[in-house]
Amino acid sequence: MFIEQPPLAYRLLFPEAIWRIKHNRRKVVYLTFDDGPVPEVTPWVLDVLDSYGVKATFFLVGDNVRRNPALFEEIKRRGHAWGNHTMHHLQGMKVKSHRYMRDLTEADFLLDTPLFRPPQGLLRWSQAAAIKTHYNIVMYDLVTRDYSKKLTGEEVLDNVRRYARNGSIIVFHDSLKAEKNMRYAMPRAIEWLKVAGYEFEVIPMH
Repeated sequence: MFIEQPPLAYRLLFPEAIWRIKHNRRKVVYLTFDDGPVPEVTPWVLDVLDSYGVKATFFLVGDNVRRNPALFEEIKRRGHAWGNHTMHHLQGMKVKSHRYMRDLTEADFLLDTPLFRPPQGLLRWSQAAAIKTHYNIVMYDLVTRDYSKKLTGEEVLDNVRRYARNGSIIVFHDSLKAEKNMRYAMPRAIEWLKVAGYEFEVIPMH
């Protein structure tokens, strides 16, 4: 559970971040996709979202955008939101802050977005303090763990069924690593959430 739904103690380490966006009168969730865009997976994700009439938020790796600019334009054209996921998918805890910030800024030249999500949700307090002056840091309320080789697609879907709640920011990955589990779980999760009465919104880009 610590991974799938971060506990309050962990969330309090980064109070400036957005972990959940709860609504009082409606049941709303926020689908997000990390690590794209890649031509093997992202077009399929976009088509599935279109088929269900769902908009999502994509946290994009700058180097993938550099290599696949048409996919980035397609994400925007189809009405989805997008955020910065660093240029080279750096983990903030493993690199010095000046390198991390330089990498983030390099991606921003391509992405031009006020939203930022740290890869794997890991960063230093000093990095968070610097980032929050220019970005809205978007974490998550539910990690599907579609990337895990230890889980099946059904188990990934069960994570959504078990932990989704009003205001959940849900993380999938449009990446090769997560492709098999995500292709199974994501459309079924959308169907389950719709039946459960949830609406879908994007993370506001302002």
